[in-house]
Amino acid sequence: MKIIDITPETENMYFCCLEEWSEDMKEAGDYKQHWYNLNKDKGLKVKFVQDDNGIIAGMIHYIPIEYSMFEGENLYVVLCIWVHGHKQGRGDFRKKGMGKALLKAAEEDAKKLGADGLVTWGLVIPVFMRVSWFKKHGYKVVDKTGIMRLLWKPFIEKAKPPKFIKQKMRPAKGEGKVNVTMFRNGWCQTYNIACERALRAAKDFPGKIDLVEYDTNDREIIKEWGIHEALFIDGREVRVGPPPSYKSIRKKIERKVRKVNIN
Repeated sequence: MKIIDITPETENMYFCCLEEWSEDMKEAGDYKQHWYNLNKDKGLKVKFVQDDNGIIAGMIHYIPIEYSMFEGENLYVVLCIWVHGHKQGRGDFRKKGMGKALLKAAEEDAKKLGADGLVTWGLVIPVFMRVSWFKKHGYKVVDKTGIMRLLWKPFIEKAKPPKFIKQKMRPAKGEGKVNVTMFRNGWCQTYNIACERALRAAKDFPGKIDLVEYDTNDREIIKEWGIHEALFIDGREVRVGPPPSYKSIRKKIERKVRKVNIN
């Protein structure tokens, strides 16, 4: 097993989350690449893990907290850690210690960069980015919202704990039209896929949709709304993990359009 840094030759693997085989990933557009280009000179770090045969099997990316969806001082944030677990493509590499190796490499790197600690987010439900997994590796919960938890591992005693930027408001229901609102900055392909499907679906109802998209690479938008990445249809948030199908999103929009027409 070997940890390596991203290179120009491996960037495309990063952009598709190691899922070159995925038809869904082809719908995501180039938003992640755009986000990477915006942030690669702002302290963004990307590392891969290779197996003994040199196959890249997992990845982690982390960034200074001031460019994340959290508040804090002199901390790095793990946005995503991912070990390929599908039979398709490169194969299933889970349960081999690769996630642990990636996290340890990020911790060591963050220390060298002078960070006071490493932060991540997790889910209390047994899916991706599990809170329980991070706790097992020494991370402690410092904040929570819904099913999400904010965790950290401080490197020094004087480190200040991070916190969520709390949601302050949500998009309103449309007046005479259906309001479809997207918040995204591009790093998460799950949101990119969902937003691209919502855009496609909205085009099926010309004159019936008010479409608004916020680029949350502008941190002032995050501060104003308290929202980092989300999809709303008439003020109601759509769950996007995993990304809902185009048909599912279209049905949600269609139901709202029918109600507008009735009223």
